[in-house]
Amino acid sequence: MAYVGLRSLTQPVGIMRILAVIVTCMSFVLVATVGPKTSSYWAWCMFTWVFCFVSTLLILILEFANIHIKVLFAWDDITVAFAILASLMCFSTSIIYPTLFTCNTCHLEIGASVVSWLCFGAYASEVALRFLRPSGQSNGFLSTLPGIMKLLETFIACLIFTSLETSQYFNFPGLQWCVAVYSLCFSICIIIILLSIGQMSSSFPFSYDKLVTFYNILAAVLYGTTMVIWPLYSLSKSNCGHQCSKDKRMVVTFMTIFNFIVYTLDTIYSIRLVFFVNRETSQN
Repeated sequence: MAYVGLRSLTQPVGIMRILAVIVTCMSFVLVATVGPKTSSYWAWCMFTWVFCFVSTLLILILEFANIHIKVLFAWDDITVAFAILASLMCFSTSIIYPTLFTCNTCHLEIGASVVSWLCFGAYASEVALRFLRPSGQSNGFLSTLPGIMKLLETFIACLIFTSLETSQYFNFPGLQWCVAVYSLCFSICIIIILLSIGQMSSSFPFSYDKLVTFYNILAAVLYGTTMVIWPLYSLSKSNCGHQCSKDKRMVVTFMTIFNFIVYTLDTIYSIRLVFFVNRETSQN
């Protein structure tokens, strides 16, 4: 016999999810009505709304049908992580879309921009509700500060990839190094997130926390090199002449700096947690 979870739809978190499904659907329908734009930022906005709509609807269906209790990974962890990521993505689209694609007479675009802010509000409210629950009900890795920083690092990398164009780095080895660093760190972040969701970190024959700490140190150092190399070469006159638009290059520069800061903070926190807090706990 199949049991349905009506309670999952009537709780505050469920109501926020239903609202998110409605407003994300409205956003991409309004923008699709206007027509496509030949811009990677337009594609990012559309991807965000469609991804959030499909993912939230899937979460609602799985919880309503009580299928989520049979999954092999940490369900609460992945839903909290998704809500955080969706908040960041919708926040970015709420700034990018009205800045680049609206005008005083663009009524549908203005409507989509307003609804996008409602998307952000719905997901941010879900995150707040999840973290306001009694202590101990949300204790997965992605609900902790290191997990949130991993999501932030992944999100910023996505913005960097959205702003990259092949012509920016194709003939420049220094800039190719930067793209390789962005890709490597993004891939490893995804692997860490998947291992945490799948609860496979305990199967390692060595300390998983120390491995992640070592990766954080390496990623901070690598991003430190890109923070110097990317603006030095991509914004120089030889690589970016009079016909070159520097907007996307500047976005990559600032996102690189932001991600370097996040990786540095992640490294400091991980070192403190693994080598000081955990050691003191084990000694006691």
